[in-house]
Amino acid sequence: MIFFLILLKNIEKTYYNGTVKTEVLKDVNLSIEKGEFVCIYGVSGSGKSTLLNILGLLDHATAGLYELENIDVKTLGKKEQAKIRNQKIGFVFQAYHLIHQLNALENIAVPLGYAGMARREREKRARQLLEKFDMAYLERKYISQMSGGEQQRVAIARAVANNPCVLFADEPTGNLDQENSKIVMDYLEQLNAQGMTVVMVTHDTTLAKYGTRIVRVKDGRITN
Repeated sequence: MIFFLILLKNIEKTYYNGTVKTEVLKDVNLSIEKGEFVCIYGVSGSGKSTLLNILGLLDHATAGLYELENIDVKTLGKKEQAKIRNQKIGFVFQAYHLIHQLNALENIAVPLGYAGMARREREKRARQLLEKFDMAYLERKYISQMSGGEQQRVAIARAVANNPCVLFADEPTGNLDQENSKIVMDYLEQLNAQGMTVVMVTHDTTLAKYGTRIVRVKDGRITN
């Protein structure tokens, strides 16, 4: 029997604005095994980011089944979902979402604090991640002192601080030049090679090729 880390069955997402009904996702079925690097590819407005938000428990499907590690997420309360987001899910955004009042070390340590780790231990873990990604020189730098590529690399380190079972990335190179895009994608490849499941949304066919599997989304439906 195949164990699916992620299983979606007949997922739909509909938004209502008064009498206007907008169907963003339609009958989406998807399974992802542990250790895959899945690229969800589609043009702007195809529904791929909405799908990723549902997978990352940042949004909820209107209908259908979503199981994460055999758990139906609809059965989970808000506190349980928040715990899963902190401990089992890493999320990398196009806009980084780092805290400008904190330096690189402190930003990476934030999710560890939410997980209840002692300050000394979380600083040790954050420092290890900076060294792992060859960013020790950034330890005391603040966000305003970093390039866009450095900010995204710090954001990736923060996303994997709690050793999540899956890393979701929403257009992670969208604000970066070609050189920094390659560095970020190499990071994601490295994490996947070490066993982490990666699910990335992109509209760039050259980036989609990094994945072990490409899932194409068009007009709210998976087409392959």
